[in-house]
Amino acid sequence: MYLEDLTLKDFRNFDRVKVNFDSHINIFIGKNAQGKTNLLEAIYFLALTKSHRTSVDKELIKFNMKIAGIHGTLCKRNIRFDLKLLVSNKGKKAWINRLEQKKLSNYLGTMNAILFSPEDLSLIKGSPAFRRRFMDLEFGQINAEYLYFLTRYRQVLQQRNTYLKQISSKKASDPIFLNVLTDQLAGLAAEVVHKRVLYLDLLKENAKKAYAFISDQKEILDIEYKASFPEFDEKDSVEKIYKKILLSFEHVKVNEMRLGTTLVGPHRDDLQVFINKKSAQEYASQGQQRSIVLSIKLAEIDLMHQILNEYPILLLDDVMSELDNIRQKNLLNYINGKTQTFITTTDINSISQEMIKIPRIFRIVSGTVSEEK
Repeated sequence: MYLEDLTLKDFRNFDRVKVNFDSHINIFIGKNAQGKTNLLEAIYFLALTKSHRTSVDKELIKFNMKIAGIHGTLCKRNIRFDLKLLVSNKGKKAWINRLEQKKLSNYLGTMNAILFSPEDLSLIKGSPAFRRRFMDLEFGQINAEYLYFLTRYRQVLQQRNTYLKQISSKKASDPIFLNVLTDQLAGLAAEVVHKRVLYLDLLKENAKKAYAFISDQKEILDIEYKASFPEFDEKDSVEKIYKKILLSFEHVKVNEMRLGTTLVGPHRDDLQVFINKKSAQEYASQGQQRSIVLSIKLAEIDLMHQILNEYPILLLDDVMSELDNIRQKNLLNYINGKTQTFITTTDINSISQEMIKIPRIFRIVSGTVSEEK
């Protein structure tokens, strides 16, 4: 798949701009705060209806404007899809081929994108919340059912936390209602955890191969799911996970009612990464961390192709300067001929020139875009 063109209206620092892209390599050059990352963010938002930089959608709207618009033409399996998103203070609206989608979940999955940014280097030593967000964004693109269970889980989790707060402040005390919420949450949690493990298993197999290639077969990468409840086994069925989570809720019930929050579930789970059976979170060097994250990103590309039979669009947000020449070469060799790729940089010389043949180059200055021949 590839994005043929993109039109923005009142998005970030852009008034109105339309850009036509190459189906292979596109490079956005500009000094900091000129809009090159905003342009990349718009492509990511068109795919996932989320920003990788903010959780507050109204921040995407140009100052003093009420609505931001993103419009693009996607080519997928020789079919064109007209995609459109509008963002306002009231929320988001989405269209596919001029038909408004009543639910954003109906829109998601039409366009797939993988983002690699400097923040992703925190995937190893960053917070568990960062790794959970990574799973939810990437696995949600692959499987609409995962997204459904995750959304329902978050809704019931919010309800349960609200009720636990009422119990902790002695404003409520109905054990039957709490049990109903607990049972609902355990069932949804089991579905989310089971699907995470399923897709993580596929992802890590691809990541192992990519890391072995990058490290010249000298090191072995492994990734494990770290559940917030005891006796978890990655081979557990949904039913077994449900029973274990339900039992854990019983064990922490008193503490939850005292603290007013849910202490068990996928919202507290994590990933553990190992190099040669040693914790990467504790022992990995800067170079190893970069290689691990690069391997995971390459694995995501292959996983999407494996499941969807389509390569995703690849967005590289100012990461080339973070990678040495060898890692740049490995990355560009890996994606060569597979994906449409967008690269942002402040300096074209930071990119290994011999690896990129005839890219389409755009210069971004103060919210304006011009193509360099």
